[in-house]
Formats: sequence, structure tokens, C-alpha cells
Amino acid sequence: MDSKPSGADVRRQVLGAAHVARTSDPTAFMAPFYELSTEHAWGGAWVRPGLDLKHRSLVVVSVLIALGRTHELGLHLRGALNVGWTAEELREVCLQTTAYAGYPAALDALRVLQEIVAEAT
Repeated sequence: MDSKPSGADVRRQVLGAAHVARTSDPTAFMAPFYELSTEHAWGGAWVRPGLDLKHRSLVVVSVLIALGRTHELGLHLRGALNVGWTAEELREVCLQTTAYAGYPAALDALRVLQEIVAEAT
């Protein structure tokens, strides 16, 4: 029987080891927040059966676009690239959200994605 990965393992796989290392300092003021989110979000929702990491990532990106959470969106767009989405596919996700979350939300998301793509080149 396969054991499910830990929240920390999933977080590292999606967000990357460098990000996790920056946010995992046990002496840091924010450490309790990252511990809580790793346990509950990454170790709960992200490890459930039914969707692979790639599709869970797309759900999170879509929700963050709709909510206008551009800081977290940048983190999760990088994660989406890490789990196999292309910049072109993510651009289409941003464009798709215009009909449901509005043009301003989609425009903000496209700007964040454009910055991330530019950083990578």
C-alpha cells in the first residue's frame, strides 16, 4: 500500500526547495504560520486522492486569480510551472478567468505571469 506524501514533501515539490528553506526557519516570526499551512493545506487538501498535483495547482491558481491575491498567485504560478504547466497554458487560464472573475483580476494575473516568465528567461 502506498503511503501518501507529507505536506512538507508536497510543498517542497510544488513550491521548490529554495522557497521552503526560506520560509522554514524555526526562529522566524512567521514559522507558526508556515507550520500550520504545511500541516493543514499541504498535508490535508493537497494530498487527497482524486486529483494529481498538476490539477490541484491549476485549481489554486484559478482561485487566487478570482480572489485577486497576486502575492500568493506569483508563488503558485511558479509552482504550476514546477508541476508541468506551460506559460502558454497558464496564460489561457488567466484569459479564461476574465468571464468569471472580471477583466481587472485577469489583467493583474497576466501581469504577474509575465513577470515570472521574464524572470525565467
